[in-house]
Amino acid sequence: MARLRLNKDHIVAAPGFNRWRVPPASIAIHLCIGSVYAWSIFNPPLTKALGVVGAAAGDWALEDVTRIFSVAIVFLGLSAAIAGKWLEEVGPRMVGVVAACLWGGGFAVGGLGILTHQLWLVYVGYGVLGGCGLGLGYVSPVSTLIRWFPDRRGMAAGMAIMGFGGGAMIAAPMKEALLKLFYRAPERLGAVADLELVTQAGRRLARISGEFGGEFSGEFRGELREVVVISADEGAKLLVHADAGVYQVGTGSTGVAETFFALGAVYFVIMLIAAFSYRVPAPGWKPEGWTPPDESTATERMITTHDVHIDQAHKTPQFYLLWIVLCLNVTAGIGVIGVAKTMITEIFGTTLPTIVDGAFAATYVTMISVFNMAGRFMWASASDKIGRKNTYYVFFTLGVALYLSIPLAAARVSASPELVWLIVFYAATMLIFTMYGGGFATIPAYLADIFGTKYVGGIHGRLLTAWSTAGILGPLAITSLRARAVQDGISELAAKVDPAQFEQSFGAGLEQLPTLVDAKTVTLAKLMAIAPPGTQDPTAGLYNSTMFLMAGLLVLALVANALVKPVDPKHHV
Repeated sequence: MARLRLNKDHIVAAPGFNRWRVPPASIAIHLCIGSVYAWSIFNPPLTKALGVVGAAAGDWALEDVTRIFSVAIVFLGLSAAIAGKWLEEVGPRMVGVVAACLWGGGFAVGGLGILTHQLWLVYVGYGVLGGCGLGLGYVSPVSTLIRWFPDRRGMAAGMAIMGFGGGAMIAAPMKEALLKLFYRAPERLGAVADLELVTQAGRRLARISGEFGGEFSGEFRGELREVVVISADEGAKLLVHADAGVYQVGTGSTGVAETFFALGAVYFVIMLIAAFSYRVPAPGWKPEGWTPPDESTATERMITTHDVHIDQAHKTPQFYLLWIVLCLNVTAGIGVIGVAKTMITEIFGTTLPTIVDGAFAATYVTMISVFNMAGRFMWASASDKIGRKNTYYVFFTLGVALYLSIPLAAARVSASPELVWLIVFYAATMLIFTMYGGGFATIPAYLADIFGTKYVGGIHGRLLTAWSTAGILGPLAITSLRARAVQDGISELAAKVDPAQFEQSFGAGLEQLPTLVDAKTVTLAKLMAIAPPGTQDPTAGLYNSTMFLMAGLLVLALVANALVKPVDPKHHV
C-alpha cells in the first residue's frame, strides 16, 4: 500500500487541479539540497577540527575537505543519470522520498565521521549518500514542472531549479548560527611569552610540567602537549573570536559534527513533506486556452514538435555538444563556489581587514545564493523570449570578461588597498553566479526544445553527468592551482625573512621549512608577520591562474554552443 501511495499512478492530479500548487513542493526540496552551495562555510571548521582556533598537524587540509563537495557533485550527476529513467517509471513522489532519506542520512553519517575524525566516513556520508540524495532530489521536480507549464518551459525549469540556487541563502546563516551554538573553545594555556615551546617533526608542543633535560639536550622533561599558536589578527578572523596565545589541541570543538546532525534531521522532515505534495498532470492535459506552436513557428526558434527517446538522445551530436556546454559552464563556476568564503578572505582579508572579516565573508556566501537563485529564474525566463542558444551566447561572452577582471582586481587591491577593487570583485562574481545558476535552469528547456518534452526528465538526468565531471574538474583546478601558488609564495617569503627571526618564531631553522609547512606550523600569514617591511603579500594573487583557466574554458563552451543544430529527423520517435 505504501508503494502504491508513492507510485506515479497514485498521484495523477484530478480535473481542475491548480498547477501552481506544484512549484512550492519543488522549491522546498531544492532549497534543502541547494544548501550544498554553502559548503564553503564548513571548510574553516573542518580544517581546524582538532586545533579549533587554528589548524593542527593532524587536521585535514583544505584540498581534502573541498573534495568532499566534489564527491557529492559527482554522485549527484551519476545518480541523476540513473534515476532519470526510473523517474519516468515511478514518478516524482517516490524519487523525492528516497532523496530525503539519502540527503538526511548522508548528513548523519558525515557527522559521525567528523566526531571520530575519519575522513573516509565523511566522504561516504555527505559525499556518496548525500550526493545520491542530491541527484534524486534535483531531477524529481524538473520534468514534472515542464509538463505542468508547456507554455513557459524556461520559467518552469527556472522555478524548479531556483530553490537549488537559493538553498545556500538560507543554509549559510543557519550553518553559521549552529556552528556558534555548538562551538566549545579549546583550553588556552597562556601567552607565548609565558610558556616554553618546542618544535618536533614540525609540530608545536608546549611543556606543561617538568624541567629541561639539560643545557644542550634540546628536550623537555615532563609532559608535552601539542598546541596551536595564534596571533591577535588570526583570532579576530575566526567565527568565534579568540585571544592571541597558545591553545591545546583536541580540547575544544568547532561544532561542525553537531551541525551536521541537526541539518540532517531538519532537511529530512522538510523533503519528506514536500515529496508527498507532488502531483503529475493527466495524460493529454494542457493549460486552458493554450495552443501548441505549429511546426513552422517552432522550427524558426529551434524548438522541435517531435520527441526523441531517451535511449536515442545520446546517439546524437546535440547531446554531447550540450553536455560540453553544461560541463564547461559549471566547471568555471563550481570551483569558485566551493571555496568562495576562503577566496574572498584570502584576497581581501589581508588588504582590507577592517571590512572583509568573518561576518563579511559569511554574508558573501549568502549573497552568492541570492544571485545564483535570481539568475536561475531571470535567465531561464528570459530564454523564453530570446531563445536558449542566444542565452548561452550571453553567458560565455560576458563570462570571459568577468573572470579576467578578478585577477585585475586582486592585483590592484594588493598594490593599493582601495574599496573600489572589492566592489569590482563583488560585482563580477555576483554576475558570474547569476549566469552559473542561469545555465542550470535553462538547460532543461534547451533539452526540451531539442529533444521534445516526453523523455526530457531522463535525458536531463543523463546530461547531469556533465555536472559530475565539472564537480571534479572545478574544485580540483582551483585547489591544485591555489596550492601551487601557496607553495611558491611561501618559498619567496622564506627567502626574504631573517633566518634567526624565523628560528625564533617557529623553533626550527629554514632547512626544515618543508616539514614545518606540512605540519601547518608555517603559513603565508605567519611568514608575512616576520617579513621585512614593504614585502608584498602574495595571498591576494593565489587565484589568478585559476581565473585565466576558467575564462579559457568558457571560450570552448562558446564554440560548442555555436555548433548546436536541430536533431536529425531519423532520431524522432
